[in-house]
Amino acid sequence: MTHHNTIEKKTIDELTLADDYMFAQVMREPIYLKPVLEEILQIKISTIRLIEPQKTQKEGYDSKGIRLDVYAVDENGIIYNIEMQTSNKYDLPKRIRYYQSILDVSILKPGEHYNKLNKTFVIFICNYDPFNADHLIYTFETVCKEVPGLRLKDDAYKMILNTKGKHGIISERLQEFMIYIDENRVTGAFSKELDDAVNAVKANEERRLEYMMLWVRDNEMRAEGREEGRAEGREEGIAVGIAEAILIYHDEMNLSSDVIVQRIMSRFNLSEISAREYVASTLNPQAEGEA
Repeated sequence: MTHHNTIEKKTIDELTLADDYMFAQVMREPIYLKPVLEEILQIKISTIRLIEPQKTQKEGYDSKGIRLDVYAVDENGIIYNIEMQTSNKYDLPKRIRYYQSILDVSILKPGEHYNKLNKTFVIFICNYDPFNADHLIYTFETVCKEVPGLRLKDDAYKMILNTKGKHGIISERLQEFMIYIDENRVTGAFSKELDDAVNAVKANEERRLEYMMLWVRDNEMRAEGREEGRAEGREEGIAVGIAEAILIYHDEMNLSSDVIVQRIMSRFNLSEISAREYVASTLNPQAEGEA
């Protein structure tokens, strides 16, 4: 068996609700998003009138852009940003700060008063405990250090759900939701509905194609990043990036060798001879070794 030197990925059939793409697709539906928000915040929401899965936000030409998993607004103008976080990069507090700032900048139009800023909830769902305090939910709002009980009332709230937490009281429905996120295990009617929704996404041909193309795009962006290092002598990184693109075109998109050659010639500014050498060495490395 030939082992390709490419980055690890999941097929859409391997995704669970804990994966960004699947979470965004399922939560785009109010029938699932609304009860999740109601259980987390212990409030009643009449309607969610705007939902954008994986909304891209970038403020300023040279600022760092973010892709929001779920961006929703209810009938009162309250904004909800919900993110799935399954790997601990030890940057969660600063990440939340940046997400909040991007949301705020995107809300106000030029000349509008600061009081026009909507109430916002930035909610991260983690399958690890970022604070090692073993709580199910951590809620943050701005309070005064010197005056106990004095709140800034800036209407900006941050919440972190820890699916592995033990302390705190949550509803049975939210507990069911968090078990499903953490263990991919159905324990009741609501998690069964979520599981059915996950399977419906996997069976949807449009979603399958979209997921594949997103992965292709992300890999090409990584490859382009490696290409930028060519001037610094990082040819090995470039070669790996090109090989990854070739494998995506071949394994995922089932393109012919000739079409793949044309794609990587255009994408990486290669001559036809170089492109064909890359395709041959990537797809048939044994033959190259025997030559």
